[in-house]
Amino acid sequence: MAEAEIRSYRDLKVWQEAMELAERCYRATHHFPKSEMFGLVTQIRRAAASVAANIAEGYGRESRGEYLQFLRVAQGSLKELETYLLLAHRVGFLSESNLGHLLSMCEKVGKMLHRLIRSLQQFAKRR
Repeated sequence: MAEAEIRSYRDLKVWQEAMELAERCYRATHHFPKSEMFGLVTQIRRAAASVAANIAEGYGRESRGEYLQFLRVAQGSLKELETYLLLAHRVGFLSESNLGHLLSMCEKVGKMLHRLIRSLQQFAKRR
């Protein structure tokens, strides 16, 4: 079975998974204390949205090198998100089950990003 044609960043599975992760993070932070609205809530939401946004922005760039750089930035945002989620759990804002689910999603997106980066690097070497 042939893979679906990629016509837009929206067709990328990694972008779709990153959007799902961002949505879940928004929902998870909805019940955080109001005092955290400009603290962890903002940081978690910004980092989560940044993963998908950097995948999309990189896709729209002129060169493969720029695309790879944006994918690496997305990886960094993902690690930043993981750190904020761990902190939210440590201070009691995020349950163990929510943390586990979100970290599992982060791991999945991280592996997909890693594979995409490696694939683009290998393609560049063959040219």
